Amino acid sequence: MAQLQVNIGNLCLKNPVMTASGTFGYGLEFADLVHLDRLGGIVVKGTTSHPREGNPYPRMFETAGGMLNCVGLQNKGVDYFCREIYPQVKDLGTNVVVNVSGSSPEDYAACAARIAELDGIPAIELNISCPNVKDGGMAFGVTCEGAASVVKAVRAAYPKTLIVKLSPNVTDIASIARAVEDCGADAVSLINTLMGMAIDTERRRPVLSIATGGLSGPAVKPVALRMVWQVARAVKIPVVGLGGIMNATDAIEFLMAGASAIEIGTANFIDPAVSEKVADGINEWLDAHGVSDVHDIIGAVNS
Repeated sequence: MAQLQVNIGNLCLKNPVMTASGTFGYGLEFADLVHLDRLGGIVVKGTTSHPREGNPYPRMFETAGGMLNCVGLQNKGVDYFCREIYPQVKDLGTNVVVNVSGSSPEDYAACAARIAELDGIPAIELNISCPNVKDGGMAFGVTCEGAASVVKAVRAAYPKTLIVKLSPNVTDIASIARAVEDCGADAVSLINTLMGMAIDTERRRPVLSIATGGLSGPAVKPVALRMVWQVARAVKIPVVGLGGIMNATDAIEFLMAGASAIEIGTANFIDPAVSEKVADGINEWLDAHGVSDVHDIIGAVNS
């Protein structure tokens, strides 16, 4: 058994495997299918200061090698999370990280401040990269200035581990990673979904209700891997890698590219127990290759 524990800021993970926001509910929905206490952490669905209905249907579509979604951060708001969900997730036996979004820096900060009051939530993932909302989201994550404005506001309101989720829909993701690092981010996670589209040729209309959506799944993995590699070389804070991870081999690629931990998203829809299998698979790979500590492969790619 290899040593699998990793740290993301002050967040201690028993292994580098987490589940990605929007693909694992609040974790409760998977409790009968996965031993949640064997995961490094769960990033729960996007949470905002006020309830959001999300976008109209249809808002999901399967593509070759992945899926498109434009769900749009549907949630019942941070007060509902604190009142109804938190009592159920605080003792799951794993780290519960809340994905926080908003429509302005002040809105993000207000939501983060509410989450900071919850002793059992050790970290937030700041979503400045959602492509499927009209206000906020990716609008902040595509420029250094926009990203910095949100991170500064949240850093002032939130004292625990702050992970910032970056958008791949940019020219230079490393610059944005450095900008959020300079403003106090404890870690970055990447990538969020790539902007995509599908067209119904019979109706001559987009398949999704708002025309475009976020592409995830195996199709995005080479792009995600490249961006993780670039960002890991550009910043000193930990990197959390995600994008198309379907198995342990994929996860190990991200670790070798420089990620200290990984998140599994779309694969949860195919196999609800995949996260636990990936954690086991990483350990098996390390044992088979005579590696006693997962840190020995983090950033180990030869370039």
